[in-house]
Amino acid sequence: MATRRRMRARVEGTVQGVGFRPHVYRLAEVHGLAGWVLNDERGVLLEVEGDPSAVELFLQSLSEDAPPLAAVERVAAVERPAQGGKGFAIVASESRGSPDALVSPDSATCADCLRELFDSADRRHRYPFINCTNCGPRFTIVRGVPYDRLLTTMAGFEMCSACRGEYDDPGDRRFHAQPNACPDCGPSLRLGESRGDEALRAAGAALGEGQILAVKGLGGYHLACDAADERAVSALRSRKHREDKPFALMARDLSAARALVELNPVEEELLQGRERPVLVARRRPEAAVAEPVAPLSPDLGVMLPYSPLHHLLLDEAGRTLVMTSANVSSEPIAYEDDDARARLGAIADLFLVHDRPIHMRTDDSVVRSVRGRRAPMMLRRSRGYVPGGLVLPVEADRPLLACGAELKSTFCVARGRRAWVSHHIGDLENWETLSSFRSGVEHFERLFAVAPELVVHDLHPDYLSTQYALEREGVQHVGVQHHHAHLAACLAEHGEHGPAVGAIYDGTGYGLDASVWGGELLVGGLEGFERAGRLWPVRLPGGAEAIREPWRMACAWLAAATGEGQPALPATLRAAVEPKRWRQVAELARTGLASPQTSSMGRLFDAVSALCAIRPTVNYEGQAATELEAIADPGERGRYPLSLLPGGELDARETVLAVLDDLTAGTAHSLVSARFHNAIAAGTAEACAALAAKGGLDTAVLSGGVFQNRLLLERTVERLADTGLRVLVPERLPPNDGGISFGQAAVAAARLP
Repeated sequence: MATRRRMRARVEGTVQGVGFRPHVYRLAEVHGLAGWVLNDERGVLLEVEGDPSAVELFLQSLSEDAPPLAAVERVAAVERPAQGGKGFAIVASESRGSPDALVSPDSATCADCLRELFDSADRRHRYPFINCTNCGPRFTIVRGVPYDRLLTTMAGFEMCSACRGEYDDPGDRRFHAQPNACPDCGPSLRLGESRGDEALRAAGAALGEGQILAVKGLGGYHLACDAADERAVSALRSRKHREDKPFALMARDLSAARALVELNPVEEELLQGRERPVLVARRRPEAAVAEPVAPLSPDLGVMLPYSPLHHLLLDEAGRTLVMTSANVSSEPIAYEDDDARARLGAIADLFLVHDRPIHMRTDDSVVRSVRGRRAPMMLRRSRGYVPGGLVLPVEADRPLLACGAELKSTFCVARGRRAWVSHHIGDLENWETLSSFRSGVEHFERLFAVAPELVVHDLHPDYLSTQYALEREGVQHVGVQHHHAHLAACLAEHGEHGPAVGAIYDGTGYGLDASVWGGELLVGGLEGFERAGRLWPVRLPGGAEAIREPWRMACAWLAAATGEGQPALPATLRAAVEPKRWRQVAELARTGLASPQTSSMGRLFDAVSALCAIRPTVNYEGQAATELEAIADPGERGRYPLSLLPGGELDARETVLAVLDDLTAGTAHSLVSARFHNAIAAGTAEACAALAAKGGLDTAVLSGGVFQNRLLLERTVERLADTGLRVLVPERLPPNDGGISFGQAAVAAARLP
C-alpha cells in the first residue's frame, strides 16, 4: 500500500449539468485510478487512489481538459489514507448543507446533436428535444441543486431502456446527461390535433401561409412569423401593441444571417457562440425583410437557432422568421401553457407547444459589438449567460439581496465573494412584472441558499423594486444612489474598488438632492462617491410627459440656451407641435410648475432628436436617441462647442444653439447628429481628464444607458485614449439599468462589513 496515493478533491465552479462527473470517470479510467465521484450542494466531490504520478496527472487534467460547458473555479485537494480497492464509480448525489453549486446556463445545440438531428438513420432523427452533456436546457429546467434529474422539470419523464443505457455508459456523451430523452420516452410536440413531426410540418406550412405562431421554446414562448411577409409582420405588430420597437429575427444559419446584416469576425463568433444571443448589427440594403420588422432602424437584431426545435422549425419553414418575445407590450414573457393561451390567444393564430415544463422564464439575451473590443456590449443579459456568477471585489459578510432599479429590471443575490445577477425581468411598472420579479427572487434565494440579512434598493421611493425591498421584514435596508450603483457595477465586474472618475449618463436617476440626475461626473469607488460635475441642468416640462414627448425637452433646452421665456418654435418642429402647446410647455419650463430640474444626458439626446424632427414623440424608451445615433454620418469628425465650466458642469446651451443654427442653414441631419455625438464625446473626455488630474486618478469609467450608444462610446473611448487614462466599460453586464443590482450589491458589501 505504500506505493499508492489517495486524494480527496473538491471541485467548485460551474461543474454540475455539464458532464463533469463523466469527465472525472473517464480521467480515472485513463490513469488507472480507483475511487468515486458525486455531486453535492457545493459542486463535485471525488476521491482517487493509485500510482502517485497518475494521481498528479489526474488532478492537473481536471480543469485543463474540462468539458466545454464547465467553468472550474477551484480544485482543493487533500491527502487521504490509502484504502486499496479497484474500479471507479459515480455514486449517488449528496445534499447535507446549504447549496453552493453553480448552475449552468442553457446552451445551444452542439454539433454532435445537430448531426444526429438531421441524420435519417439516427433514432433521434428530427426529435425536437435532443441534447447531451455538452448542450441543452439547464437553468430553465432546474428546480434545485445538486443538479440531478429529480430536481429538474424532466423528473416526470422516465428514461426508456435505450436512453438509460446511454445514461449509464461511461463511454457515451450522454453519460449522466440529466435531460436525456428520445421520441419513445421524452417530451413531445403538439400543434392543435397534430403530434410530433406532423405538428412540425404543419407549423412550417402555417408560417408559409402568413400565420402567426406562438412557439414554446427553452425559456418561454416566442411569437413567430415570416420576416419577409409585410402583412404578417404588420398584423403581429398591431396585435402585440408594439408600434415601432424592432422585432428580433432568427436566421437559419450563418449564411442566412450574412444576407441580412453586415458581420465582422467578432460578430460571427458571437452569433455562433453557445449563448446564441440576439446580435444587433448593421442591416444590409438588400436584406429580405418586411419594412415593419424594424421601422426607421438601420440595424437588425439577428440570432441563430439555439434549440433543436428552432433548427427544425427554420428548416421546415425555409425562411428567416420574426422570433420575438411572446407578450403584450410591457408584460413579461409567457412561459406557462395556460397563461400563454390566455394572454396570447388574441395574438397567435396557432400554438406550437410541448410538454416539458419551463421552471424559470428567461428572455433572449441581446448584444452588440464595439469596435476594438472582443467583449460584446451587453444590452440585455439573460438566456445563455444567466445564472453565471460574478465575483465581488469585497466579500459580503452577510448574505444580501439587491433589488435593482425599475427599467430593464434585474435583481442580485450575493454571499461571500459570489454574486448572481438575475435574468432580465423587464420594466417593473405593473403587477405582472412585479410578480415575475418576486418569483425570480424566491427561486434564486432557494437555488443559491441566500437568506438575505441586507436588502439593498434604489433611492427612488416610487420604484416598485424599492417598495418591494422596504416590505421585506427582519432585514437591514440599504439605499444606494442610482448613478453610484452604475459606477460600482462597472468597477466591481472588473474586480476593482476604485477610486475612479466616472461619466455616468442615463435618462433618469433619483439624486441625493431629490432632483432628476442623469448626466453625472462622479469621483469615487465602491464605498462612496462625490458628485464632481454634471450636465448643465434644465427643466423637465410636465415631468414624465417630457420623456414621452421629446419636443418638450427641445423647448426646455432652447429656453435655457436663449435665456428667453418663450423661445421661438423651430421650423423643424412646426409640423409636429402646435404653437399653443409649445407656448404652454415653455411656460412650464419658465415657472418650474410640474417641471423638476434635470441634468439628464438622455433628455439632451431626446432634445436634439426632436430638433432634427427625427422623433418629436416616442413609442418606447430610448427611441429618440437610438434613431438619432442611427442617422449619424460615421465619417464626420467636426463637432459643436461644449464648454466645461470651472464648477465641473458641461454646459450644452451653446451646443443646442449650434445644432439649431445648422438645421436652420439646411445642414444634413446626418452631419448634425455626428457633430453632436462628437461634441459630447470630446466634452466628456475633457471633463474626465480634468477630474482625474485633480484627484490624481488614472482610471475612467463610462456607464449608464446612454452609453449603449455605440458611436458615442467609441468616440469617447478614442478621446480618453489620447488623455492616457485607462478606460473601463461594462462588459459582462449591461451599461443600462440591467447592471444596477450588481452595483448595489458591491456598494453594500463594501460599506457594511
